[in-house]
Amino acid sequence: MASYNIFLLVLVASGAFMISEANGELSLSPTHYSTTCPNVLSIVNEAVIEAINKETRIGASLLRLHFHDCFVNGCDASILLDDIPGSFVGEKTANPNNNSVRGFDVVDDIKARLEKACPGVVSCADILALAALESVVYLGGPSWKVSLGRKDSTTANITAANTFIPPPTSNLSGLVANFSVQGLSFKNMVALSGSHTIGLARCTSFRAHIYNDSNIDSSFAKSLQQICPKVGNNDTLAPLDRQTPTFFDNRYFKNLVKGKGLLHSDQELFNRAAADSLVEKYATDQNKFFKDFAKGMVRMSRIKPLTGSQGEIRKNCRKVN
Repeated sequence: MASYNIFLLVLVASGAFMISEANGELSLSPTHYSTTCPNVLSIVNEAVIEAINKETRIGASLLRLHFHDCFVNGCDASILLDDIPGSFVGEKTANPNNNSVRGFDVVDDIKARLEKACPGVVSCADILALAALESVVYLGGPSWKVSLGRKDSTTANITAANTFIPPPTSNLSGLVANFSVQGLSFKNMVALSGSHTIGLARCTSFRAHIYNDSNIDSSFAKSLQQICPKVGNNDTLAPLDRQTPTFFDNRYFKNLVKGKGLLHSDQELFNRAAADSLVEKYATDQNKFFKDFAKGMVRMSRIKPLTGSQGEIRKNCRKVN
């Protein structure tokens, strides 16, 4: 019965996604700002490169911001809204985001530059989509066309953030369900997981995997136990891809084949199950991974956009107008 209910949830949510896609996605276009803010791409590009040159990790953080935004009521910049004590609860304190998501200052900087160049024109949701692209490209990854024209939400949903953003403890069926609800395919899920080829994770996110799981290389687990004890050091960081954590490549998948995925959810992609063949393909063919990753990003960035009379163009990404 439980599995039947999950199936119904995925089916209903997928249907809602298709309706929303028909209503909103067709309004998006790569040339949306060609006359109203013609320099938007170069402005975002310059700001992202400056930020990454100051701290390489921020590229992965900006990519993650876009992902965590899109998985909660669509790509609407709801993740950027600050809490207002007593009157408004945003998504920043949701379990997957609290003391974890970052890059808000970079988004603020990009927004300030765009407001100076073309006031009230470029949405914060579009900034997130463009910043993710520029981060991946600058760190050596693939490019893709970003359709623009999203509006910003006037609300946030912490419950949805706690429900639909996959936690690091996810098993394969949980990952499939989370991505399916968003209208993303099995291949999209595996390819987009490759975003973990860059960035860092906290000890609290991988502790259970290195102490309790059997599908992990023993020497890899022991090396991580040196910095992540069973108790304490929750915020100690480790690279998701130990070899090239600041370069976007297919090393993540090569590590999974060797039992060296940092998170439980990572190693679930290569654990004698349905995703194994795709992981092996990406591990040996970086071009294939790049191609599928780009397709997945295009698809993800079009999840339930607010367009037309929906939403607003925020003046400050942290609060509604």
